[in-house]
Amino acid sequence: MANRRTFGGIRKLTSGRWQASYLDPITRKRVPAESTFATKADANRWLSSVELALQRGDVLDRAGRKKTLREYSDSFMATKTALRPKTRELYSYLLEHHILPPLGEAPLTAITAGTIRDWNADLRSGRIGTTTAAKAYRLLRQILQGAVDDRLIARNPCQIKGASVETSKQRTIPSVEDVFALADAIDPRFRAMVLLAAFAGLRRGECLGLTRRHLDLSAAPPTVTVEQSRVQTDSAGFILQPPKTDAGARTVAISQHLTRELESHLTTYARTDPSAFLFEAEMPGKRSFRRSWELATAATRIECTFHDLRHLAGTLNAAAGATLKESMSRMGHTSPDAALRYQHAVAERDTAIAGAIDLIIEASAPPPADEEQHREA
Repeated sequence: MANRRTFGGIRKLTSGRWQASYLDPITRKRVPAESTFATKADANRWLSSVELALQRGDVLDRAGRKKTLREYSDSFMATKTALRPKTRELYSYLLEHHILPPLGEAPLTAITAGTIRDWNADLRSGRIGTTTAAKAYRLLRQILQGAVDDRLIARNPCQIKGASVETSKQRTIPSVEDVFALADAIDPRFRAMVLLAAFAGLRRGECLGLTRRHLDLSAAPPTVTVEQSRVQTDSAGFILQPPKTDAGARTVAISQHLTRELESHLTTYARTDPSAFLFEAEMPGKRSFRRSWELATAATRIECTFHDLRHLAGTLNAAAGATLKESMSRMGHTSPDAALRYQHAVAERDTAIAGAIDLIIEASAPPPADEEQHREA
């Protein structure tokens, strides 16, 4: 007597053909074969192949096979609850402008490697920059990998080598003279912010997140502590958020020249409240920081983004004799684990690095106004 089948079921239809089905081990729903079979043996062979595929984890969830990319991306993004507001806005922009218009209505199973190659080629045909194209490709690959993990598709069709790599145009690092020219040209409320970025390596959001309590200008050496960032979002305006990594939270020794600039800024522009921000990006009746920066670069004819100032800070660290690990620690530009390992090792060297940077700055800084007048006399 033949052994009774323990996986799936087979029944003969009135047409004389055979139908096979099985219970999905995850959803517990009955899944019929996509077609009927001419013989019972054919139905048995199909069930045996499905049973083996399930044991290997190769069977797809047929209930979701007809989901479109738009439908799946909506549910995928809903699970990403830990995304920062700016990152979520970026993902939404990439989806709505570069991913979903050409691909959104396609069923997941219809998106092939060829589909992705055509989409990527069109994306890079000059409509957008290579950096944005790389970000869009990386996001689409992440979404489709989610579909693989959810057993909706068998393989991620995003297989283009190098498509996710951002290749930004090489920029010229501003000189110390450029920095002082920009600091002189910008609205005086933001002069110290320019110098903080160039000589201490702070990011724009880190500068905007500074309050009086983050400065210890009487310490030896003076320091600035980064523990938060203030960024602008489309939905909520300016918001405070912690650094992206543990390495981003750091205390940096600063030069005496930068200390004097900050002391002057505190006296002239900052409120006395310890929790008051040092720099206000937007104030009623006054130019915003963005507009002030645009006017300063236009007036000096220096092609420079605010983030380029941070690149100068890294160069100054190296020129002052900082090791790669020391410079990365000062810049908050390392992995969280590495930052914890380096934190104690660089504490003493940080003072020496700040002193060496001070010498470099002083060599290029314009003389004080009273000294200039003495020379003329």
